[in-house]
Amino acid sequence: MSLAAMRRAARESVSGLPREFWWLWTSTLVNRLGAFVATFMALYLTLDRGYSATYAGLVAALHGLGGVISSLGAGVMTDRLGRRPTLLIAQSSTALSVALLGFMKDPLAIAAVAFLVGMASNASRPAVQAMMADIVRPEDRVRAFSLNYWAINLGFAISAMGAGFIAEFSYLAGFLIEAAMTMACAIVVFAKLPESRPVRTALEKDAEPEVGLGTVLRDGRFMGVVGLSFLVALIFQQGSVGLPVAMGEAGFTPADYGMAIAVNGVLIVVLQIPVTRFIEHRDPQRLLIISALLAGYGFGLTAFAGSIGVFALTVCVWTLAEIVNAPTQTGLVVRLSPLHGRGRYQGMYTMSWAVAALVAPLMSGFVIDRFGADWLWGICAVIGTFAALGYWTLMRGLPEEETEVGAGAVPVAPASRTAEGTAEETAEEAPAADARARVRR
Repeated sequence: MSLAAMRRAARESVSGLPREFWWLWTSTLVNRLGAFVATFMALYLTLDRGYSATYAGLVAALHGLGGVISSLGAGVMTDRLGRRPTLLIAQSSTALSVALLGFMKDPLAIAAVAFLVGMASNASRPAVQAMMADIVRPEDRVRAFSLNYWAINLGFAISAMGAGFIAEFSYLAGFLIEAAMTMACAIVVFAKLPESRPVRTALEKDAEPEVGLGTVLRDGRFMGVVGLSFLVALIFQQGSVGLPVAMGEAGFTPADYGMAIAVNGVLIVVLQIPVTRFIEHRDPQRLLIISALLAGYGFGLTAFAGSIGVFALTVCVWTLAEIVNAPTQTGLVVRLSPLHGRGRYQGMYTMSWAVAALVAPLMSGFVIDRFGADWLWGICAVIGTFAALGYWTLMRGLPEEETEVGAGAVPVAPASRTAEGTAEETAEEAPAADARARVRR
């Protein structure tokens, strides 16, 4: 590909997205650039503080449990308070709790604050995804979610490298740097992002019931997608919990695992945008089926790996699945979410990944100890096959997404306008039809 063609492809990948999206994208990138604590928490507790690996695992589990609990609560906040207030509360709380964690000495205090960090850090995800769905046109959402996912992985790749150098100097510095960068994200949200929650007119309130958590739980098709998301997440989690253990038992060093897993981050950074350009307007059912099979059998192939090169090859397979699955599945969640219930729906979806992060270590440890690593990879293949069948079943007869009128996205209200503006004010900004985005299920 010529340089001119590459420039044109890059320009087309980022063109047409609203300014508010890029501020949200910037906030995501800054947040992930400062994600040091999750990277070196285990080393901090075992090497610097001298605690056992069991205690470090308990703290990690409490951190994950906090994320599970906050997912639904943050979803409700996103719908009731708004996207912007939820983001500000979540990011400010994360900054304060992370800074506090760096000064904790008592084991109980460390565990308690780690739980709070898990709650606060996970609370921003439903708000980010709901705001992105609000401000981006339906036809651009897969591309937007892909760019956001790319920023997450780029930021994490850089922060993971930086975390090691910072930890050699001072673990406390890592906590304080993450706190400062997370607070910077909150400042970006406060200064640059207006509220995007769609305004409900009086007629809409009378015609449509309020969306509650019960509404989400009774939505059979959506809850099926949440269950399939959990299964796919359970597979992907094995890259960080099952794979290093299996490679260690096979005689490979931590450096060997680092080389193999580094392929995942490199491929996402290099391929996420071009692959998204290829899949952007393709059938999501087919994409999710293919990604589930690639994930399951990508990890399944690990049973035959006997060298670093083969391990890296298996990582390539399931990384491609991750690149396809992440934006496609997030776009499907938005498609199945009612306009005024996006926060709750995104919260339930986020919870599926948080629960998978809790279950995956228990699953991999039990299977490897009792039956051996090859059984774990075989189970991953079975789960991937089951998830693919699930996507095929659930998405049959899924109606086409209705195109929104005008700009194609819910108009972003000015920063000074609250989400409770009057129907007359809404009518002045855009026709009522422009503010409605109905997804038929």
